[in-house]
Order: sequence, then structure tokens, then C-alpha cells
Amino acid sequence: MSDKDTPVLAVNSLSKSFGSLEVLKNISLEAKQGEVVSIIGSSGSGKSTFLRCLNFLESPNKGEIQLNGELLQTELKRNGELVPQNKKQLEKFRSHMGMVFQNFNLWSHMTALDNVMEAQVQVLNRSKKEAHEKSCSLLEKVGVFERKDFFPSQLSGGQQQRVAIARALAMDPDVILFDEPTSALDPELVGEVLKVMRNLAEEGRTMLVVTHEIGFAREASSSVAFFHQGVIEEQGKPNDVLKDPRSEILKNFLSTIM
Repeated sequence: MSDKDTPVLAVNSLSKSFGSLEVLKNISLEAKQGEVVSIIGSSGSGKSTFLRCLNFLESPNKGEIQLNGELLQTELKRNGELVPQNKKQLEKFRSHMGMVFQNFNLWSHMTALDNVMEAQVQVLNRSKKEAHEKSCSLLEKVGVFERKDFFPSQLSGGQQQRVAIARALAMDPDVILFDEPTSALDPELVGEVLKVMRNLAEEGRTMLVVTHEIGFAREASSSVAFFHQGVIEEQGKPNDVLKDPRSEILKNFLSTIM
């Protein structure tokens, strides 16, 4: 684990283009131990692409990513994309960086319990007994233990997302990335997922959260970053960014959603 002065996650000058469209432009951002960084902005501002570049679900074109002070070694290919030099190092990074997707991404042929157990056994080489005990504990923690033997199709969207959070927690990550975790949910189910996330924030989990839930960003965040057209237009403490924004672009954005 990192000490208090070393960011758990540090991103320097990250850029990403899709053809001629520059989606991310020299993004630099960090999160220290126990910090919750909420990332807000309009659709198409680069928020989700940024998260996906952190664990190389998308290949950036430029930039550096450090986890607990360790630099991910990359090389630039002819097509202009960065690729990890060492597959084992990338796997190590990914195992320490949990990801919760907006569409849950649970395995449909596995029960909730098996979804949480699988990576523990396959990636962390935990025994099935240890993985079972940890998974049951985490499903209890997120409030869906009574649904542990149900398949995803038998669960509500909110229940599926809470299983997905349990699955991310099961890997004991140093940082958890949330990609709009409530955007696919019916309005009445949003609160149950946000409650779990608030509890994680109170526990001191390090989290990067792409979200449209301004209330969560205001109440649970250490800092808020406002993305606009691929850059961080404004960043700071929640009260400063959300209650007294300097940027006219951010003022206009907030006026449309609050």
C-alpha cells in the first residue's frame, strides 16, 4: 500500500484520439489514499474514456500511469497507441484497480455468488473455501446476500450493480473505478447503489467515480473534476467547484442539471 504522500493513482498528460477526434487532451489527475475523486461533465467529454484508459481497456496515445508509485511501462506502437511492455505488470495493475461498469458486466451463466468468487480463484489463486467466505461477507455488506444463489437475470438492476461492486471489492483493490454506476438504473434503484458507495467512501476507500449524481459528488467526494471537451476545465473541493464555480462552462453545465 502507498504512504500518505504517495498518490495511490497518478495520471500524467494522458491523451487519447479516435482517428482525428481528440477525446482526451493531456489529462493529469491523482488520488491519494482514501480520497474520492468525482468526475463530472457532459456526455462526450471524455470521462468514461479516461477511466477505460487507466486499465488499458482503451489504449491511450500518450501519458503515464502510476499505481502506488510504480510506473506502468509502455511503448508507442506505429499506430500511435501506447501498449504495456509487460503483460504481467498490466495484470498486476488491473488486479489492484477494481472497475465497476455502468452495465454491470456480470456473467449471465453464473450466480451472484459465483460472479464474486470467480476472479478470486482464477486470478488471486484463493481457495474456493476462502473465496466463498469472502464473497458471502461482501454480498452481505452490499445488502444482497439473500440473493446469492440468483442469476443476474433474476436480479434488479440495483441488485446486479451491488453484486458488481462486491465483485470489485473481492479483489482487495487499492483504487476502485466507477463508470457511471447508476446511469443504467431505474430512478427508484439509484439510491440503494449510492448508499453502498457512500459507505465505501466513509470507510476510506480510494475511488474515482464518473457520475451524473451531483448530490453524491458534493457529499462524498474529496475533490471534483469537471471534464469538458477532453480537458479538465475545473477541479477542486466539492464546495468550491459545485457551489462557486469559476468557469462559465461549468456554471452553464450545473444550471442544466441542478
